[in-house]
Amino acid sequence: MNQKRLILSSPLLEIVISRLCQELIENHQQFDDSVVLGLQPRGIYLAERIVRELGRTLGKDIPLGYLDATFYRDDFRRRDTPLRPNTTHVPFLLEKKKVILIDDVISTGRMVRAALDAMTAFGRPSKIELLVLIDRRYNRELPIKPGYIGQRVNTLESQRVLVEWTEQGAETDRIWMME
Repeated sequence: MNQKRLILSSPLLEIVISRLCQELIENHQQFDDSVVLGLQPRGIYLAERIVRELGRTLGKDIPLGYLDATFYRDDFRRRDTPLRPNTTHVPFLLEKKKVILIDDVISTGRMVRAALDAMTAFGRPSKIELLVLIDRRYNRELPIKPGYIGQRVNTLESQRVLVEWTEQGAETDRIWMME
């Protein structure tokens, strides 16, 4: 039986995003040498919201790109059903930039590792930081740790975290734990 337990929803989610933006501003000041990359497919919605709020707060546009790491995944050729790639749109060079890589949920760390490989096509950043909305603790398979975390949740391997965004057609923003 599929059970859903609500982890986070609006307006608390908006407060979490605002807090993450304040942490970013503390570390990146005016974002003169910083860019944001949303990890496809679902990290782009969080990245867009972060960039929108940063822009409002700082009064300037923050460079935003979308990165698809499908072809860099270590399980890409092992699947029975091929993965469908998403769009990569990085309209700037990453050379000597501070990159904030954004995803909605981190679990094993394998998708982030693939994103690090995919980034090399766009230059060598001076620094890469990871921001996630949900950190699924105890599921990591690789030594990857986010620097910015919206919320940590303790999950079993059999559980999933589902993020519903209004941009994807959801009635309201919600984050669920699925049994």
